[in-house]
Amino acid sequence: MPPIYWEHNGAMSADPAVALVERLQHGAGAELLAGLPPYDEGTSLSLMTRLRDAGHDPDLVSAALTQARLRSRARPRLGDLVDRLLLTQDGVEQATRPPVAARRATLLASSGVEHVVDLGCGLGLDSMAFAQAGLAVTAVEADPAVAAAARANLAPFDRVRVLVGDAHDTDVGAADAAFLDPARRVPGHADTRGRTRRLTRLEDLSPPFETVLAVAQQARVTAAKLSPAFPRAAVPHDAAAEWVGIDGDVLECTLWWGLGPPGRRAVVGTTTDGEVSWHEVRSGPHPGVLAPGADPGPWLAEPDRTVLAADLTGAVAALVQGQELSDDAGYVSAEHRVENPVVRWYAVREVLPLRARTVRAWLRGRAGGPVTIKKRGVRTDPDAFRSELRLPRRTVGDDEVILVLTTVAGTPAVLVVDRA
Repeated sequence: MPPIYWEHNGAMSADPAVALVERLQHGAGAELLAGLPPYDEGTSLSLMTRLRDAGHDPDLVSAALTQARLRSRARPRLGDLVDRLLLTQDGVEQATRPPVAARRATLLASSGVEHVVDLGCGLGLDSMAFAQAGLAVTAVEADPAVAAAARANLAPFDRVRVLVGDAHDTDVGAADAAFLDPARRVPGHADTRGRTRRLTRLEDLSPPFETVLAVAQQARVTAAKLSPAFPRAAVPHDAAAEWVGIDGDVLECTLWWGLGPPGRRAVVGTTTDGEVSWHEVRSGPHPGVLAPGADPGPWLAEPDRTVLAADLTGAVAALVQGQELSDDAGYVSAEHRVENPVVRWYAVREVLPLRARTVRAWLRGRAGGPVTIKKRGVRTDPDAFRSELRLPRRTVGDDEVILVLTTVAGTPAVLVVDRA
């Protein structure tokens, strides 16, 4: 059945959940929500009691306080945008960061398409970015209450329409762009911190991954936002896969069809004065790894975690004129420090065998500054290794010691390094 376009016309919906969303958007409900103080878990119960005693509808009070709580939780991710949004728990957890949504919208707009079909739009935040980039948007959401929230969030944009329907029942034209952000959480199964359980199998996504692949064959350009843990082996041969992160956090993996050649890339965002700059690392020539018995160079480069998620350490080694320490170690050795936003540099002080006794002897008699342990490419448990070092409970001084537990040319080792 094709999706049904539902539009608020002043009459209250017969669906109680939808009606509650409508009441928060208009009239007394909107006034109640706008007049709430900043959310405080410790005083929320007493505030609820006071509002009910003042004559406000109990259901409306609960809904408004839920919105206040969700806005508080979403603010670190979405910023002040939350003050004009209606939210859901699942929507907050899966919401795209605004700079990421804006970048994706810009890419779609630059492809020459004029209309985007957002299949499974959720709260409508990606549709909002598409509209802000000048695109017409058809946003499709299966849950009527979530669609009502999306409609409220997208009300300022006159080239956006919201449909209630399923992604696999929606027609996508050959001239359209399509965007999918399959649900990756189990609704109604929240933990003690209010977070819902994540799905890990591709066949459990909603809509399923098969629908994503089918849509990609219909649309002119398709983008599918997936988990940052999306398996690299599952990337379709005709898709470009990009892992996107900001300031060290890996946020998502996006598959693209119809925009650029197939392959893998890492897109690393760095924030300066509130603005995000983007830096891309693409697969390319690999300079190889250190030969057995070779010593690492005086500089150690640690790629951004987004680069590691995309498995592009070798490409970073080429950028900084270095070599990987070992296969899958995730570190690059270099003779010279080459500045690049996608790496963090360390000066190598010592290279020791990966034996607690040897490292403990090296540490003995040195300044009692804090010891930081980093690990990648070895199975050693950092906490267990720290215990074996028998470090004092308290350390004094500013001489931090950084121990990198990894492999050098295939041999387990500890690199003692300083931050550059």
